[in-house]
Amino acid sequence: MAKITKIKIIFFITTVFFLYLPFSASAVFLGEKHSFFVDSSYDSSEREEISALLQRIGKEIYFFIDSDYWNSLNVEEKNKIKQSLQDLDQEFHSRIYPTLTSFYGSEWKPGIDKDSRLTILIHPMIEEAGGYFRSADEYEKIQVPNSNEKEMVYLNALYINQSYSKSLLAHEFTHLITFYQKNVKQEIEEEVWLNEARAEYAPTLLGYDDIYENSNLEGRVKLFLADPTDSLTEWQNALSDYGVLNLFTQYLVEQYGIEILTDSMRTEKKGINSLNYALKKNGFGENFSDVFTNWTITVLVNDCDLGKKYCYQNKNLKNLKITPSFNFLPLTGKSSLGVSQTTKNWAGNWYKIIGGDGNLKINFIGNPENLFKIPYLTKDSFGKYNINFFQLDENQRGEIFISDFGKEITSVIIIPSIQSKTSEFLNPEPSFPFFWEASATAVEEKEKEEKPNFLEKPISEMTKQEITSKIEEIQNILNQLQAQLVELNKGNVEQKQENFSCQRFEENLSYGLLNDNRVRCLQEFLKSEGKAIYPEGLVTGNFLQLTKAAVIRFQEKYQEEILASWGLEKGTGFVGSSTRKKINQLLENTD
Repeated sequence: MAKITKIKIIFFITTVFFLYLPFSASAVFLGEKHSFFVDSSYDSSEREEISALLQRIGKEIYFFIDSDYWNSLNVEEKNKIKQSLQDLDQEFHSRIYPTLTSFYGSEWKPGIDKDSRLTILIHPMIEEAGGYFRSADEYEKIQVPNSNEKEMVYLNALYINQSYSKSLLAHEFTHLITFYQKNVKQEIEEEVWLNEARAEYAPTLLGYDDIYENSNLEGRVKLFLADPTDSLTEWQNALSDYGVLNLFTQYLVEQYGIEILTDSMRTEKKGINSLNYALKKNGFGENFSDVFTNWTITVLVNDCDLGKKYCYQNKNLKNLKITPSFNFLPLTGKSSLGVSQTTKNWAGNWYKIIGGDGNLKINFIGNPENLFKIPYLTKDSFGKYNINFFQLDENQRGEIFISDFGKEITSVIIIPSIQSKTSEFLNPEPSFPFFWEASATAVEEKEKEEKPNFLEKPISEMTKQEITSKIEEIQNILNQLQAQLVELNKGNVEQKQENFSCQRFEENLSYGLLNDNRVRCLQEFLKSEGKAIYPEGLVTGNFLQLTKAAVIRFQEKYQEEILASWGLEKGTGFVGSSTRKKINQLLENTD
């Protein structure tokens, strides 16, 4: 039998919307055999289609079991499963269904099959899968050939006799609700990470996590502590995704109430934007960025004495604390160290600096096209924490000074995270570099600045060009993002204004494009327009904040030709037909 820490909920979602047509239910008597399409990725025998027997007709559910699996069981095993189905049926009727629908809203009912009952198909799956939901089943076969044309979810036969099956069913039923509330009613598709967040919280909402041992929550805590730096919003269906998502959602609901999840479900917005909407609707001044940042501090200290927003109230999470990455400075004399790393949007990173003696200076250098947020905590000799934030400039550079380090202040922890992207998260998301340097100088030598032996001069004396080159050098050493760095190096070479890699723009370009040659061409053009338009002059192929800002400046410079016809006064940052027309006109004039 698999350990609970290995179980993950599998979620599948379709991105195409269709017109819904009637379908008549046909499951009417026990023992009836039906053929079902299943997800071969999770079926233990990699089947795409199976036959199943109707074993129970509940108040709201048809329970089907894979025929081959059922026929392999002896009488005692069959009776045990029948009892488990009876218990699960009663639990769904009396607790799961009324609770989840009261908070999140109903599923599509009677739905595509015109039957008010749900269908649960139980079949053997790979050990890691607890169950899954296929949105394909919500469409007609003429539109999606492998649709089962039913409101249904799938559960792993391996766990059907365990009490944990209640949590699995609650999780998957939440996905069924989300499909109706978002896809059908609002005609939008929820961000996968937030869809999973609501489903992950369902067992806690129902009280199944109150008994911590062998609970869904216990398993998620173990997953989180094993990999706390996993991105919250990137969904790769990995075990670590469930850990970080569950622990963040526990914090979100504790601090701001279940209404944040329910109100975000009922709006036409999705993902981060829907959570910001719900926070504002419920009278909170914080936004998603504030909540995430406070959460990264909470999982480090989990101390209510530091403030209510920096601890969990759940008794089962009172002792939750991650272990930061330790970085040691020599205890005597001058000392320094430098760390180069990469991270993704909405991923926590924790670095603890100890040792050293005297005055501590920490310099931070981030990727200029990303928005970093960096709280830092100092811990004094009495064990008390104090929270502050780096003040970063427009190039994502900043520094802090800590006096009496090693005496009055025993350690410093910095928590950098990228918080640039707010929607349309990909699988996988790109990683971006950052660098920090810590140096300690004895008090009597505080006027002498120490630098790492791999730097030609102190960071505070380096120019922007020198810093950019140093980031590239460190990244090459780490052999990360090499392709992007090659293009960045190309972009840093001065080019004549008329020497463009592209001579005409034929396609629209927008925020979020990554490693794209068309974007490189756009950046080359914007760079040629001068520092008033694109002061950074980076040619990376990534259409992010700096590029968008440059496009806006360009659009407003030629407002009459680009924006006026659309009734706009402010630039949008979207390179559409009128913007491309003006760019192409200027390019032709350089020939």
